[in-house]
Parts: sequence; structure tokens; C-alpha cells
Amino acid sequence: MRHLLTLRDVSAAEVQRIFSITEDLKTKHSQGLRQALLPGRVLALVFEKQSLRTRVSFEAGMAHLGGSSLMLGEDAGFGKRESIADFVRVLSQMVDVIVVRSKRHATVDEFARHSACPIINGLTDLAHPCQALADLYTLREHFGKLEGLHVAWVGDGNNVARSFAEACGHLGVRLTVCTPKGYELDPDFVHEANQHYPLLRLTTTYDPRAAVRGVAAVYTDVWTSMGQETEREQRKHDFANYQINRELMALAPRDAVFLHCLPAHRGEEVTDEVIDSPLSLVVPQAANRMHVQKGILVWLLAAKAG
Repeated sequence: MRHLLTLRDVSAAEVQRIFSITEDLKTKHSQGLRQALLPGRVLALVFEKQSLRTRVSFEAGMAHLGGSSLMLGEDAGFGKRESIADFVRVLSQMVDVIVVRSKRHATVDEFARHSACPIINGLTDLAHPCQALADLYTLREHFGKLEGLHVAWVGDGNNVARSFAEACGHLGVRLTVCTPKGYELDPDFVHEANQHYPLLRLTTTYDPRAAVRGVAAVYTDVWTSMGQETEREQRKHDFANYQINRELMALAPRDAVFLHCLPAHRGEEVTDEVIDSPLSLVVPQAANRMHVQKGILVWLLAAKAG
């Protein structure tokens, strides 16, 4: 049984296959064609956290593919009426694929252990693989290639940063991760990533001005994620020098683009003049969540059938 819990669950060749499916389906979508490749298939979404992009992109994508989806919230009793094992054993008998958006990565791991159908990670505290794939697809679409690109991540060494590093490791994109002290990528993660991804070219720094020089893209995320609200004032202080603003972007090449996985806290990690600039890719980046996840669904369910 194949799952997508982190990007270690796929090979570089499989990522390229997902991108190939994505490109085909997106081209047809732009022509008004919505190819029903998954007729009668049912997607279940089990979410512990709020969602706009993840939920709507999966639901809309499944509809385009001829399938249907079910959003399961507290009314389904997840995590309350019965054990996760019992919950997923039953649910996976009735649907074809499950997307889990959970507070703890251990939850999606437990889903995968007991499920009779593929599990997709829709975000956990440790990983956001669907986001990272959409990020690199967006860069490939904009620049026409990924080879030779250098991206700077400026901000928290969080779940999105981890998955983005793995995606870069699969496809050979050079990555500089710039964080304040105390917010670095976990050293064990970096060591394992360097062992697992031969193409990974990862460097780290505490200096945002140095990080953005020579890069093709500057990527950031919120300083305070869901579940970290009690840390907000401390984080605002610690990240104050890591804002993506006009002055920082002026140190990057003139054609460097801006990425953000959204939602954004405007005036904190990014200013309006950057996120709304012509070189901001945040809207196509968000839109590509749907297209790439259609590619994931088609690939994953084809792998199950095979």
C-alpha cells in the first residue's frame, strides 16, 4: 500500500511522474477539459485544523476527476468516540483515499498503519508534502526548469521548510535556509536528509541579507503557525529582522520571485509591496495546489490499482 506522508515516500522519478500528470491535466483544464480519470472514487478528508487551500483544492480536484469527497469533522467523532485504529479501519473500507490534516505527525502514521486505502498528509507539525510539490511545480512552470535554481527560505525552520528541503533534494534545487537562532531545521532531519537525498544542496545561515543574494526565489511562511499562538509575541521579537520587504528583495536578482504558502500575516513576515508585486507567485502557487494534488491522486490510485 502506497501512502504520501512525507516526500521520503516517493522517488525523484515518481515526483517527475506526478508533475507530468499534473502538466497534462492542467493543460486540459485550461482548455475547458476536465478528464474524469477517477469516476466513482471517493475521497475522505479528516481535518483537525482549519483549511482553505488544502480542503478546497482536494475537493475541487476530485470533482474534476469525476470522483466525490467527504469532509469529516467533529461530527464523525474522530479521536473521541473510538480509537484512531478503529476509526480508520472502518473508514478505509468505504472510501478510496484519505487526506489527513492533523496536529501531530504521529496521527497520520497511525492512519497509514491501519488503513486499507492510501493516506495523504494534508499537513502535520512535521511535514506538508503536497505544498512542497506545488511549490516546485510553480517554480518549474515559471522558469521553465528546475535545474540550476537556487532558492532562499527565510523564516522558521518549520514543517513547510522541511518538506520543501526534501522536494529540493529530490530534484536538485539548491536551497539556503535562513532562520533566527533557535528556529533552525532540526539537526537530525538535516543529517538524515543529506543521507537520503544525494542531490540535496542545503546550506544554512542566520543572515537574511546573505541568504537572498543570487537566488531565483525567496520563500517565507508565517512566524507563528496554528498551535503556536502563545509564542506569538516572542516570535515577533525573534523574527523582526527576517521580514521580506522591499529592502531585502533589492539584494536579490531583479527577476527573483517571491513565494509564500499562505495564509500570510501581512506586515509581519512580508510586506504588502512584496506579496502584491508583479514578481509574487503566491496566487499561482496556491492555485497549483489543486493541479498538483490531482496529479498525486491519479498517480497514487493508479499505484494502488497496480
